[in-house]
Amino acid sequence: MLKKVIKIIVILFFLILVGVYVAFRIFTAPKSDEKVLKAYGTSKITPVLTKEVYEDFDFRKLTVKSNDSLPTMVFVHGTIGSLHDFSKYMTDSLLQLKSNMVAYDRVGYNYKDKNHVQESIAFERDMLKSVIKDIPADKVILVGYSYGGPIALSVKKKVRDIVLLAPAVHSKVEPMPWMINFYKWKATRWLVPRIWKEASKEKLSHQEDLKSFESDWDQTPNKVTSIHGNGDWIVPYENSKMLEDQFPKHQFELITIPKASHGLVWTNFEVIKKELLKILD
Repeated sequence: MLKKVIKIIVILFFLILVGVYVAFRIFTAPKSDEKVLKAYGTSKITPVLTKEVYEDFDFRKLTVKSNDSLPTMVFVHGTIGSLHDFSKYMTDSLLQLKSNMVAYDRVGYNYKDKNHVQESIAFERDMLKSVIKDIPADKVILVGYSYGGPIALSVKKKVRDIVLLAPAVHSKVEPMPWMINFYKWKATRWLVPRIWKEASKEKLSHQEDLKSFESDWDQTPNKVTSIHGNGDWIVPYENSKMLEDQFPKHQFELITIPKASHGLVWTNFEVIKKELLKILD
């Protein structure tokens, strides 16, 4: 009887593990155009999803535009991520009233993307500059989340504002999660979903790549606001504290969200929205 109970427990545990793994793959996979647009079903402004090209790389761009006279917030996602990460902001009626908004998929993170991540902040910076080239610079507000933080901050041209959300900007405090070993170990790499393989490659090269940029973050001509949770262990709060020490006080503002984790873009939407509205006013 005991053997039967143990056998049933083992089978149930295995089924649960498989179910979690399948759900994980589905949930983190890039969303199709249809699923992306479905999130905008109640939006007062109809979004425009376009296929763009940068240096022979195809990518998707989503635009919510109400008035040419308004500033444009351009969202840059992290690792792992997509333009879909910012749907709650881009469907918000008050943010729509105050701004136009753009989000795009970085190379390697597009839906059914056959390209690999470029593992280069410089490449991502130049791609972002291409995305904003037709928007008047004095109307551009760059909003970079996580890995998107250094991408936005590396744009040295004058824009209206730069907003960083839990930015991964300093190599000394760049952690390597234990789970990344599943990608590093050949025996387990086959278990890692394609999109997470791309994210793992980007994560593993990020620390070294940052060393070419981190000493010059304060050379931007722009006002910078960083919003970070002091409970973030994926991209530690120390990243923003080090930026605060690096910049002159008049140029940099640190907004601390107590106990917030790295998922603050979703879990602390109202706080971030409030700060964005201050910058837009």
